[in-house]
Amino acid sequence: MVKANGDRAIVLAGVAFVHFVGGTIVAILAPMPAPESWPFIIASAIIHYFYYALIFFAYRWGDLSHVYPVSRGIAPALVTLGAWLFVGETLTPLGWAGVTTVSLGILFLTAGKRIAGTDPRALFAALTTGVVIAIYSVVDGVGVRLSGAPMGYIGWLFASEVLITAFVLARRRKTLPSVHNKLVWVGLLGGVFSAAAYGLVIFSATIAPLGGISAVRESSVIIAALIGVFMFGERPMAKRLIAAVIVAAGVLMLAA
Repeated sequence: MVKANGDRAIVLAGVAFVHFVGGTIVAILAPMPAPESWPFIIASAIIHYFYYALIFFAYRWGDLSHVYPVSRGIAPALVTLGAWLFVGETLTPLGWAGVTTVSLGILFLTAGKRIAGTDPRALFAALTTGVVIAIYSVVDGVGVRLSGAPMGYIGWLFASEVLITAFVLARRRKTLPSVHNKLVWVGLLGGVFSAAAYGLVIFSATIAPLGGISAVRESSVIIAALIGVFMFGERPMAKRLIAAVIVAAGVLMLAA
């Protein structure tokens, strides 16, 4: 949705606004997270501000089917390593193989001549986004486990995104009257999908290894690549089908 619309800042503001509204409601209704988890909520909120900025520029400079696989493809391996270093969380040998296979399948989408013709700024933004995704995934994985109240943790984290909406609206205050209503609704709908998706990811961290969660989560890259093919006319298609098979094999290894 961000890629398909010219005014990406407004769309991202809509996404963050839905996170804020939904998070505020959940925070009011859910138990308060334990004090030990608040440093993680604050850290994750700050990291997410950088994530939004990087997403804005990455999709401004590059194709969806290139930027998304790069940023998401490196995340599972980094999350697995981070969970091992900072939490002492380990996977079985088959689990490590699954994470590696998923990452390789995702990165396979970017192999070949496309990298040479890609705007270096887009590649840098995509790689940096992948690192940021890995960092906030580990931070939230640890934080939600310390919170004692997963829904409360999710609610307060999402509520903090009001600053993103406020920043965009303040920067665009002079042009807001000319913003088409369609852009607003696209952003709000994207926010619903985004909040539901990442809320489930955070909750999953209380019952499953962080590396495995990240690997299965990033398999959505294949769906994004196919959207790039059929909605935006990006090519080639055969490479995306091969990558889908590789990623599916990695997910099966993780589930075994």
